[in-house]
Amino acid sequence: MYDLYLGNKNYSSWSLRPWLLLKHFGIPFREHMESVDGRDNNPHLRAISGNGRVPCLHVDGFQIWESIAIAEYLAEREPRMWPADPLARARARSISAEMHAGFAQLRTAMPMNLKFKLKGKPAAPEVQRDIDRVVAIWEEARGLFATGHDPYLFGHFSVADAMFAPVVWRFHIYNVPLPPVAAAYRDALLAHPAMIEWYEAALKETEAHAHYDKLAEEYGGAR
Repeated sequence: MYDLYLGNKNYSSWSLRPWLLLKHFGIPFREHMESVDGRDNNPHLRAISGNGRVPCLHVDGFQIWESIAIAEYLAEREPRMWPADPLARARARSISAEMHAGFAQLRTAMPMNLKFKLKGKPAAPEVQRDIDRVVAIWEEARGLFATGHDPYLFGHFSVADAMFAPVVWRFHIYNVPLPPVAAAYRDALLAHPAMIEWYEAALKETEAHAHYDKLAEEYGGAR
């Protein structure tokens, strides 16, 4: 059985990705919650993860860190985690890598904090560029590759959906207006049973970090 070390569900957007994949595809695992406060200087995290951060997947004690690397490892054992069509699979990998490496302005302006539902405000130009790029990615994937009634980026749920799940939460938390296709995708992912489970667990957490909460409040103010 796998062991997944992850951060507080309220704050740790990166941890959501492998957790969601494991849940969606019914892969048994044990989860171990670690505080995300001071994660860059936490000797305990260095002991459980090579880069000193969460998430980290342990496979019989062997460590796999970085959410995209964890996803690739899991997909090697569960190929259905990627689209079956080669071109769709290539595009899913491209946008997953782009999400993992990019969108710094959006991440900084809209930190993950599931206990907030904010009024939102007009985004700064550099943040709006990131928002527009996410919307374009979603609209293209849905338009080119989604078929039938499946609501996800490539029809069936894939690694790409797990990679964009934290952005879905950010758009929801910060009340970001979206065009119809992107809004429908956001709502579909928010309705995923595992996303609901994660959210309900986050609301029950008692650990709070004033720095992260202040960043969220400064962006838009609570409703």
